[in-house]
Amino acid sequence: MQTRKSNDTAREQIPLVKLLILPKTLPMSAFDRLSERLREKHLYASAASTLGWDQETYLPERGVAHRADQLALLSGKIHELGTSDSFRAALEDAEAEALSGQEANLRELRHHFDLTTRIPQALVEKESQASSMGKAAWAKARADNDFATFAPHLEKLLVIAREKAELWGYEDEPYTALLSCYERGANTTEVANLFDTLQDDLVDIAAQAVEASRQIPADLLLGPAPIESQQTLNREIAESIGFDFSAGRIDTTTHPFCTTLGPCDVRLTTRYDENDFASSLFGILHEAGHGLYEQGTPSDQAHLPSGDPVSLGIHESQSRLWENHVGRSRPFWEKWLPRAQELFPHLRALDLNQFLIAINRSDYTFVRVEADEATYDLHILLRFELERKLLNGELQVKDIPAAWNARFEQLFNMVPSTDTEGCLQDIHWAMGGLGYFPTYSLGNLNAAQLFQTAMGSSTISTAFAKADTAPLLSWLQQEIHSKGATLLPQELMKSATGRPTEGADYLTHLRSRFSA
Repeated sequence: MQTRKSNDTAREQIPLVKLLILPKTLPMSAFDRLSERLREKHLYASAASTLGWDQETYLPERGVAHRADQLALLSGKIHELGTSDSFRAALEDAEAEALSGQEANLRELRHHFDLTTRIPQALVEKESQASSMGKAAWAKARADNDFATFAPHLEKLLVIAREKAELWGYEDEPYTALLSCYERGANTTEVANLFDTLQDDLVDIAAQAVEASRQIPADLLLGPAPIESQQTLNREIAESIGFDFSAGRIDTTTHPFCTTLGPCDVRLTTRYDENDFASSLFGILHEAGHGLYEQGTPSDQAHLPSGDPVSLGIHESQSRLWENHVGRSRPFWEKWLPRAQELFPHLRALDLNQFLIAINRSDYTFVRVEADEATYDLHILLRFELERKLLNGELQVKDIPAAWNARFEQLFNMVPSTDTEGCLQDIHWAMGGLGYFPTYSLGNLNAAQLFQTAMGSSTISTAFAKADTAPLLSWLQQEIHSKGATLLPQELMKSATGRPTEGADYLTHLRSRFSA
């Protein structure tokens, strides 16, 4: 019978040299300790994102009030974790350590910490509660065409927005404090000046595009489009351009969006019209562009600025690039039109040229998310102007419908017949997202500039001509996605294109597309 050796005897069998080289646990760096705190904060934030996604997709109507309480609690906890004395000490220790390679992360963490600590936790919870209730009120007001139902909620959110702006401070006007939260480093005066230089050209291009499209029937693409067939094409196209469905999915909602619930969990949403396959498809191309950006950031750094998208103006550049520069191009539909015709037989009546004319048809529309490229930015100019007036006190909430309709008539030469197709069409104000809208037009400018630069590569342009978008995605991953927020938006644009955000490439693109 074999007997076991005692522990002492077994220990005596280990050579001394091996004892000397047994691995030792190294002490954590100050940055690693800070990173652990950030990871905990990120977990709470991802839980809140999951509840928010559920609210917009599957939450029953009567569950809204409790969901508002849940999100308010989590918002307060996230704020507490990111503003505590212990977090401040951990950040200061990491800054003192000055670990090489983490300078950009520390710069961004300090920036956001300084902003966050100026906002009391009670105000964070109040805003979360007001936003949850505001979104529910907006959905009902939109369905009932009744702005008065939503107005009291918008009043609350506007008061909160003004209070935040004053706490953060600003150089030119309160709007800058809110805008810069979405577009780091942006200044209202500079954005307004940029938009002013573009407005006449945008109005002129829109008018010419609409006039040239009058001979094109508006119903060329309309026909039976079963939801299952739309879902099939949406998924095939999203997957073909690189969206990873093992790390994402598509669901249905009232207002399409993309949200990230955590590393390797990116959710796209869309809505369906069973007589118009294009509405959902181009919505998915748009949201998949956002999703590709989210999936392209370093997932192991999701809790750090280096793993986070830098701004909404850059984010929107990705969605508009894939939706418009790729998704409305001839090479793309040389590949995909036969498949669309299989799924939607009524499209067999159109050849490629007719189809391209149809998807690039221009017309004025009341609804921003249904606007074509030529008219889209006019919707943003309207919202930007009204938001500035709201923040400056030049416009009262009760007067929004009238102000909206008056400005809309100036830009589009028509007036919304209901608030639902007018000032109630967007969810952003219900989310507390004042300052958000300008990033859409900045995204359009960035998209054109990035696409034009990428096409300067013979490898990318040759592949694109064959509907192979893999080299384009690889370039975007290298130049934009992988950088996270380590460069500020304008630094990122200069790095990728050699120039800050400009309008020339965008105007050239619009004129080329709509004159053709």
